[in-house]
Amino acid sequence: MAPGKPFTAEPASFAVEYAVHLTAQNPDMRLGLAAAGRGADALAAAGWMGPLNYTNDTGEIAAVLRSWEDRFGAVVVGVGLADLYLSIAAPPSTLQEALHVAAEHFAFCPDNIWQNSHPHTLATYAERLVGLNSWQFWWD
Repeated sequence: MAPGKPFTAEPASFAVEYAVHLTAQNPDMRLGLAAAGRGADALAAAGWMGPLNYTNDTGEIAAVLRSWEDRFGAVVVGVGLADLYLSIAAPPSTLQEALHVAAEHFAFCPDNIWQNSHPHTLATYAERLVGLNSWQFWWD
């Protein structure tokens, strides 16, 4: 696993900023609330079916998100049928750090690498993660 980093600001502040950006880009998105002890557990509490073409075990998804909450200040900001949007308070700041994070992303959502922007390599994907305060996942 990639090592965590100190948060440069409160994770909630990044989440609010990203939520404003995300809803401006996707005006059809709606607010959803779920009773959960922590944000990573909200998807399961809300009954999200998960990325059905990949896994429907939201407990697995929540476990990964809990780890990213602790290490990177990840906050769930948006979710769709096959999409997940996270704000990140402590993104990787070097390519070496990003390569470790990219490997985790690949294990979590291989479609981000296999079916996203060209070329379809872990290294190219990692380059895009350096300093990025939002992570998006899409499962086909």
